[in-house]
Amino acid sequence: MGSPEDASHSGGAMRAVKDCLAGSVGGIAQVFAGQPFDTIKVRMQTQPDVYRSTVDAVRKTLQNDGFSGLYKGTTTPLVGVGLCVSIQFLVMEHMKRTFARINGTPAGQPVQLTPLQLYAAGATAGVANSIVSGPVEHIRVRLQVQTAGAAAQYRGPGDCIAQIYRGHGLAGIYRGQTSTLLRELNGYGMYFLAYEALIQRTVRATGRPRAEIPSSQVCLYGGAAGLAMWLTSYPIDVVKSKMQTDGFGPARAYRGTLDCVRQTLQREGARGFFRGIAPCLLRAVPANAATFIGFEMALRALG
Repeated sequence: MGSPEDASHSGGAMRAVKDCLAGSVGGIAQVFAGQPFDTIKVRMQTQPDVYRSTVDAVRKTLQNDGFSGLYKGTTTPLVGVGLCVSIQFLVMEHMKRTFARINGTPAGQPVQLTPLQLYAAGATAGVANSIVSGPVEHIRVRLQVQTAGAAAQYRGPGDCIAQIYRGHGLAGIYRGQTSTLLRELNGYGMYFLAYEALIQRTVRATGRPRAEIPSSQVCLYGGAAGLAMWLTSYPIDVVKSKMQTDGFGPARAYRGTLDCVRQTLQREGARGFFRGIAPCLLRAVPANAATFIGFEMALRALG
Protein backbone atom coordinates (compact mmCIF):
# COMPACT_ATOMS: atom_id res chain seq x y z
CA MET A 1 0.00 0.00 0.00
CA GLY A 2 1.42 3.42 -0.99
CA SER A 3 2.44 5.93 1.65
CA PRO A 4 0.72 9.33 2.01
CA GLU A 5 3.83 10.87 0.47
CA ASP A 6 3.49 8.57 -2.57
CA ALA A 7 -0.14 9.58 -2.87
CA SER A 8 0.84 13.24 -2.66
CA HIS A 9 3.42 12.84 -5.41
CA SER A 10 0.91 10.94 -7.54
CA GLY A 11 -1.71 13.64 -7.01
CA GLY A 12 0.80 16.32 -7.86
CA ALA A 13 1.81 14.55 -11.05
CA MET A 14 -1.83 14.10 -12.09
CA ARG A 15 -2.51 17.78 -11.38
CA ALA A 16 0.45 18.72 -13.59
CA VAL A 17 -0.84 16.50 -16.41
CA LYS A 18 -4.28 18.12 -16.20
CA ASP A 19 -2.74 21.61 -16.19
CA CYS A 20 -0.74 20.71 -19.32
CA LEU A 21 -3.72 19.24 -21.16
CA ALA A 22 -5.96 22.18 -20.28
CA GLY A 23 -3.19 24.59 -21.30
CA SER A 24 -2.92 22.86 -24.69
CA VAL A 25 -6.65 23.35 -25.28
CA GLY A 26 -6.29 27.02 -24.37
CA GLY A 27 -3.28 27.41 -26.67
CA ILE A 28 -5.01 25.89 -29.69
CA ALA A 29 -8.06 28.10 -29.10
CA GLN A 30 -5.73 31.12 -28.91
CA VAL A 31 -4.09 30.37 -32.27
CA PHE A 32 -7.34 30.00 -34.20
CA ALA A 33 -8.84 33.14 -32.64
CA GLY A 34 -5.77 35.34 -32.90
CA GLN A 35 -3.56 34.32 -35.84
CA PRO A 36 -5.01 36.75 -38.45
CA PHE A 37 -4.50 39.71 -36.12
CA ASP A 38 -0.98 38.53 -35.31
CA THR A 39 -0.05 38.29 -38.98
CA ILE A 40 -1.13 41.90 -39.56
CA LYS A 41 0.69 43.02 -36.41
CA VAL A 42 3.98 41.41 -37.44
CA ARG A 43 3.82 42.77 -40.99
CA MET A 44 3.22 46.29 -39.71
CA GLN A 45 6.00 46.00 -37.13
CA THR A 46 8.63 44.74 -39.55
CA GLN A 47 7.66 46.41 -42.86
CA PRO A 48 6.84 50.05 -42.03
CA ASP A 49 7.51 51.14 -45.62
CA VAL A 50 5.01 48.66 -47.07
CA TYR A 51 1.92 49.09 -44.88
CA ARG A 52 0.55 52.54 -43.99
CA SER A 53 -2.08 51.40 -41.50
CA THR A 54 -3.96 48.39 -40.15
CA VAL A 55 -6.62 48.67 -42.86
CA ASP A 56 -3.93 48.98 -45.55
CA ALA A 57 -2.13 45.92 -44.20
CA VAL A 58 -5.33 43.85 -44.21
CA ARG A 59 -6.22 45.04 -47.73
CA LYS A 60 -2.80 44.28 -49.20
CA THR A 61 -2.58 40.91 -47.46
CA LEU A 62 -5.98 39.84 -48.82
CA GLN A 63 -5.11 41.24 -52.25
CA ASN A 64 -1.73 39.50 -52.49
CA ASP A 65 -2.31 36.30 -50.52
CA GLY A 66 -6.05 35.84 -50.19
CA PHE A 67 -7.77 34.94 -46.93
CA SER A 68 -5.24 32.16 -46.30
CA GLY A 69 -2.56 34.85 -46.09
CA LEU A 70 -3.97 35.86 -42.70
CA TYR A 71 -3.11 32.38 -41.46
CA LYS A 72 0.45 32.25 -42.79
CA GLY A 73 2.78 30.43 -40.42
CA THR A 74 -0.09 28.84 -38.49
CA THR A 75 1.36 25.32 -38.39
CA THR A 76 4.27 26.33 -36.16
CA PRO A 77 2.18 28.15 -33.51
CA LEU A 78 -0.55 25.50 -33.62
CA VAL A 79 2.00 23.01 -32.32
CA GLY A 80 4.27 25.46 -30.53
CA VAL A 81 1.68 27.69 -28.87
CA GLY A 82 -0.12 24.63 -27.51
CA LEU A 83 3.16 23.65 -25.87
CA CYS A 84 3.89 27.23 -24.78
CA VAL A 85 0.51 27.71 -23.13
CA SER A 86 0.86 24.31 -21.45
CA ILE A 87 4.15 25.49 -19.95
CA GLN A 88 2.63 28.82 -18.90
CA PHE A 89 -0.28 27.27 -17.06
CA LEU A 90 1.76 24.37 -15.64
CA VAL A 91 4.29 26.75 -14.08
CA MET A 92 1.64 29.31 -13.07
CA GLU A 93 -0.52 26.73 -11.29
CA HIS A 94 2.56 25.25 -9.59
CA MET A 95 3.65 28.70 -8.38
CA LYS A 96 0.14 29.46 -7.13
CA ARG A 97 0.16 26.26 -5.06
CA THR A 98 3.65 27.08 -3.78
CA PHE A 99 2.64 30.57 -2.65
CA ALA A 100 -0.57 29.19 -1.13
CA ARG A 101 1.55 26.83 1.02
CA ILE A 102 3.82 29.72 2.01
CA ASN A 103 0.75 31.76 2.98
CA GLY A 104 -0.61 28.84 5.01
CA THR A 105 -3.81 28.55 2.98
CA PRO A 106 -5.81 25.56 4.35
CA ALA A 107 -6.43 22.70 1.92
CA GLY A 108 -9.69 23.09 0.04
CA GLN A 109 -9.89 26.84 0.66
CA PRO A 110 -9.84 29.37 -2.23
CA VAL A 111 -6.31 30.56 -3.03
CA GLN A 112 -5.90 34.28 -2.33
CA LEU A 113 -2.46 35.58 -3.28
CA THR A 114 -1.05 39.09 -3.08
CA PRO A 115 -0.59 41.10 -6.30
CA LEU A 116 3.19 40.74 -5.97
CA GLN A 117 2.86 36.96 -5.64
CA LEU A 118 0.59 36.81 -8.69
CA TYR A 119 3.04 38.92 -10.71
CA ALA A 120 6.00 36.78 -9.59
CA ALA A 121 4.14 33.57 -10.47
CA GLY A 122 3.23 34.92 -13.91
CA ALA A 123 6.74 36.23 -14.55
CA THR A 124 8.19 32.82 -13.65
CA ALA A 125 5.76 31.19 -16.08
CA GLY A 126 6.82 33.68 -18.76
CA VAL A 127 10.53 32.99 -18.29
CA ALA A 128 9.95 29.23 -18.51
CA ASN A 129 7.75 29.72 -21.55
CA SER A 130 10.39 31.81 -23.38
CA ILE A 131 12.59 28.75 -23.91
CA VAL A 132 9.98 27.44 -26.35
CA SER A 133 8.21 30.63 -27.44
CA GLY A 134 11.45 32.24 -28.69
CA PRO A 135 12.14 29.80 -31.54
CA VAL A 136 8.43 29.17 -32.21
CA GLU A 137 7.78 32.87 -32.75
CA HIS A 138 11.01 33.30 -34.70
CA ILE A 139 9.89 30.74 -37.28
CA ARG A 140 6.33 32.07 -37.29
CA VAL A 141 7.26 35.71 -37.96
CA ARG A 142 9.66 34.81 -40.78
CA LEU A 143 6.85 32.91 -42.50
CA GLN A 144 4.31 35.66 -41.77
CA VAL A 145 6.29 38.38 -43.57
CA GLN A 146 6.59 36.36 -46.79
CA THR A 147 4.10 37.48 -49.43
CA ALA A 148 2.80 35.63 -52.46
CA GLY A 149 4.08 38.38 -54.73
CA ALA A 150 7.71 37.68 -53.86
CA ALA A 151 9.92 34.63 -54.23
CA ALA A 152 9.45 32.65 -51.02
CA GLN A 153 12.68 32.06 -49.14
CA TYR A 154 11.11 29.35 -46.98
CA ARG A 155 8.73 26.63 -48.21
CA GLY A 156 7.30 26.03 -44.74
CA PRO A 157 8.18 25.69 -41.05
CA GLY A 158 10.41 22.65 -41.52
CA ASP A 159 12.36 24.25 -44.36
CA CYS A 160 12.72 27.49 -42.40
CA ILE A 161 14.12 25.66 -39.37
CA ALA A 162 16.46 23.59 -41.54
CA GLN A 163 17.84 26.58 -43.44
CA ILE A 164 18.49 28.64 -40.32
CA TYR A 165 20.02 25.74 -38.40
CA ARG A 166 22.30 24.73 -41.28
CA GLY A 167 23.61 28.24 -41.68
CA HIS A 168 23.63 29.57 -38.14
CA GLY A 169 23.11 26.73 -35.69
CA LEU A 170 21.08 26.88 -32.50
CA ALA A 171 21.99 30.54 -31.97
CA GLY A 172 20.25 31.32 -35.27
CA ILE A 173 17.09 29.51 -34.14
CA TYR A 174 17.14 31.55 -30.92
CA ARG A 175 17.58 34.92 -32.68
CA GLY A 176 15.91 37.68 -30.62
CA GLN A 177 15.88 35.65 -27.41
CA THR A 178 16.89 38.55 -25.15
CA SER A 179 13.93 40.66 -26.21
CA THR A 180 11.67 37.58 -26.06
CA LEU A 181 12.74 36.89 -22.47
CA LEU A 182 12.11 40.49 -21.42
CA ARG A 183 8.70 40.52 -23.06
CA GLU A 184 7.64 37.21 -21.52
CA LEU A 185 8.84 38.11 -18.03
CA ASN A 186 6.89 41.35 -17.69
CA GLY A 187 4.12 40.44 -20.12
CA TYR A 188 3.06 37.26 -18.36
CA GLY A 189 3.59 38.84 -14.95
CA MET A 190 0.95 41.41 -15.89
CA TYR A 191 -1.17 38.86 -17.78
CA PHE A 192 -1.69 36.46 -14.90
CA LEU A 193 -1.81 39.23 -12.30
CA ALA A 194 -4.77 40.81 -14.11
CA TYR A 195 -6.65 37.54 -14.68
CA GLU A 196 -6.09 35.95 -11.29
CA ALA A 197 -6.78 39.18 -9.38
CA LEU A 198 -10.16 39.46 -11.14
CA ILE A 199 -10.93 35.80 -10.44
CA GLN A 200 -9.94 36.14 -6.75
CA ARG A 201 -12.08 39.26 -6.37
CA THR A 202 -15.09 37.46 -7.87
CA VAL A 203 -14.64 34.46 -5.57
CA ARG A 204 -14.46 36.77 -2.53
CA ALA A 205 -17.43 38.89 -3.61
CA THR A 206 -19.79 36.04 -4.56
CA GLY A 207 -18.64 33.22 -2.32
CA ARG A 208 -18.84 30.92 -5.35
CA PRO A 209 -16.00 28.50 -6.11
CA ARG A 210 -13.82 29.24 -9.11
CA ALA A 211 -15.41 26.41 -11.14
CA GLU A 212 -18.81 28.14 -10.92
CA ILE A 213 -17.73 31.51 -12.33
CA PRO A 214 -19.82 32.06 -15.50
CA SER A 215 -18.11 31.57 -18.86
CA SER A 216 -18.97 35.14 -19.85
CA GLN A 217 -16.93 36.47 -16.93
CA VAL A 218 -14.03 34.11 -17.69
CA CYS A 219 -13.99 35.47 -21.27
CA LEU A 220 -14.16 39.06 -20.02
CA TYR A 221 -11.30 38.53 -17.57
CA GLY A 222 -9.24 36.74 -20.22
CA GLY A 223 -9.68 39.67 -22.60
CA ALA A 224 -8.66 42.08 -19.83
CA ALA A 225 -5.56 39.98 -19.13
CA GLY A 226 -4.59 40.15 -22.80
CA LEU A 227 -4.89 43.94 -22.78
CA ALA A 228 -2.83 44.18 -19.58
CA MET A 229 -0.08 42.12 -21.16
CA TRP A 230 0.18 43.97 -24.46
CA LEU A 231 -0.28 47.50 -23.14
CA THR A 232 2.75 46.99 -20.89
CA SER A 233 4.94 44.93 -23.24
CA TYR A 234 4.28 46.07 -26.78
CA PRO A 235 7.46 48.13 -27.44
CA ILE A 236 9.74 45.21 -26.60
CA ASP A 237 7.60 42.98 -28.84
CA VAL A 238 8.31 45.36 -31.74
CA VAL A 239 12.04 44.99 -31.07
CA LYS A 240 11.66 41.21 -30.89
CA SER A 241 9.88 41.06 -34.25
CA LYS A 242 12.50 43.28 -35.90
CA MET A 243 15.31 41.14 -34.51
CA GLN A 244 13.66 37.90 -35.60
CA THR A 245 13.01 39.04 -39.18
CA ASP A 246 16.45 40.58 -39.58
CA GLY A 247 18.87 39.10 -42.10
CA PHE A 248 21.86 36.94 -41.28
CA GLY A 249 25.54 37.65 -41.97
CA PRO A 250 26.23 40.71 -44.16
CA ALA A 251 22.47 41.29 -44.57
CA ARG A 252 22.06 41.80 -40.84
CA ALA A 253 20.72 45.27 -39.95
CA TYR A 254 20.92 45.10 -36.14
CA ARG A 255 23.96 44.18 -34.06
CA GLY A 256 21.82 43.41 -31.03
CA THR A 257 18.77 44.37 -28.99
CA LEU A 258 20.06 47.80 -27.92
CA ASP A 259 21.16 48.60 -31.47
CA CYS A 260 17.67 47.70 -32.71
CA VAL A 261 16.15 50.03 -30.11
CA ARG A 262 18.54 52.83 -31.14
CA GLN A 263 17.90 52.44 -34.87
CA THR A 264 14.14 52.22 -34.44
CA LEU A 265 14.12 55.40 -32.37
CA GLN A 266 16.39 57.15 -34.86
CA ARG A 267 14.43 56.20 -37.97
CA GLU A 268 10.84 56.02 -36.76
CA GLY A 269 10.80 57.95 -33.49
CA ALA A 270 8.86 56.80 -30.42
CA ARG A 271 5.91 55.94 -32.69
CA GLY A 272 8.01 53.16 -34.20
CA PHE A 273 7.69 51.17 -30.99
CA PHE A 274 3.91 51.17 -31.32
CA ARG A 275 3.48 50.27 -35.00
CA GLY A 276 0.88 47.51 -35.34
CA ILE A 277 -0.56 48.01 -31.87
CA ALA A 278 -4.13 48.37 -33.21
CA PRO A 279 -4.38 44.80 -34.59
CA CYS A 280 -2.48 43.58 -31.53
CA LEU A 281 -5.05 45.03 -29.14
CA LEU A 282 -7.91 43.86 -31.36
CA ARG A 283 -6.39 40.37 -31.17
CA ALA A 284 -5.75 40.53 -27.42
CA VAL A 285 -9.40 40.35 -26.40
CA PRO A 286 -10.73 37.40 -28.47
CA ALA A 287 -7.47 35.42 -28.44
CA ASN A 288 -7.03 35.58 -24.69
CA ALA A 289 -10.70 35.18 -23.94
CA ALA A 290 -10.46 31.97 -26.00
CA THR A 291 -7.28 30.93 -24.15
CA PHE A 292 -8.77 31.21 -20.68
CA ILE A 293 -12.18 29.80 -21.53
CA GLY A 294 -10.43 26.87 -23.22
CA PHE A 295 -8.21 26.33 -20.18
CA GLU A 296 -10.96 26.70 -17.56
CA MET A 297 -13.48 24.54 -19.43
CA ALA A 298 -10.88 21.82 -20.08
CA LEU A 299 -9.82 21.90 -16.43
CA ARG A 300 -13.43 21.57 -15.27
CA ALA A 301 -13.99 18.66 -17.67
CA LEU A 302 -10.85 16.91 -16.45
CA GLY A 303 -11.99 17.30 -12.85
